[in-house]
Amino acid sequence: MSARTNVLMKRSSALIALCLSLSACGMRSSSDSSDATPNLLTAVRLRHSLIVSTDANYAPQSYLRADGTWVGFDVDVAREIAKRLHVVPQFEDSNFDIVTAGSWRGQWDVNIDSMAVTTERKKSLLFTAPYYFVPAGFVVHKDSPVRSIAQLSGGRIGVGSATTYLAYLTKQLPGDIEPILVHPPANVKPVQYITDQLALQDLALGSGKRLGAVLTAMPTATAAIKAGEPLRILPQAVFFEDDAIALDRHADNEPEPLLAAIDDTLSDMLRDGTLSRLSKKYYGADLTHKH
Repeated sequence: MSARTNVLMKRSSALIALCLSLSACGMRSSSDSSDATPNLLTAVRLRHSLIVSTDANYAPQSYLRADGTWVGFDVDVAREIAKRLHVVPQFEDSNFDIVTAGSWRGQWDVNIDSMAVTTERKKSLLFTAPYYFVPAGFVVHKDSPVRSIAQLSGGRIGVGSATTYLAYLTKQLPGDIEPILVHPPANVKPVQYITDQLALQDLALGSGKRLGAVLTAMPTATAAIKAGEPLRILPQAVFFEDDAIALDRHADNEPEPLLAAIDDTLSDMLRDGTLSRLSKKYYGADLTHKH
């Protein structure tokens, strides 16, 4: 074999080895890329939409008009967050029981539905910082003889299922929430509803016909009264909720980056007065700070 042939063969072998090495690197790079799970913020931006679970019958927080338009405080908060994330909000009516249980299987990216932060819910959900603080109170029919909370003892009280209102009546209010009125009325019979609005509708049928009272967010009761329901709010709030936006702790795509982005957005909205303006628009008061 000539010296020239030997050199050519060595160069050829080196070239083949280099090609194989580059190919292997390419395969590893491709494999590494396919194995990487995108985080939820990236997924939201790639599809250019934020899927928001909320309640279609929870005025003034959120509700769906007959023409298909979503309206309410939480709806406007969601729209503003999506706008600042440069995506489009997509609203989905959801069952509160299912949402609070977690493991959403990708149905929604976030829940923006005035959800109170509790230790139990933190086991399944991640929460932003609270974006407003909501007083809870009792509502009676306008013709009810009841004038004080103590007079509700032994009565049937309507509440939304899986809510802090139910927990309060059953003396299981989470330690995260410090009640103003420590002891609920004695021996009450909680009647659970899918939404608070349905409870208020039953109460509106007449004093004591189906319910003696409803325990709900005071802004919800105020909105029902403004809409013409024959109801009256008992004056004392029983506790305040720290309401926050929730994400599924066990989402397929890592949720923490989206959580951080929404937290930053809420901080900006609080700083520039957007949250305060929306609160006054829907509730007639600034509920973005604890009173």
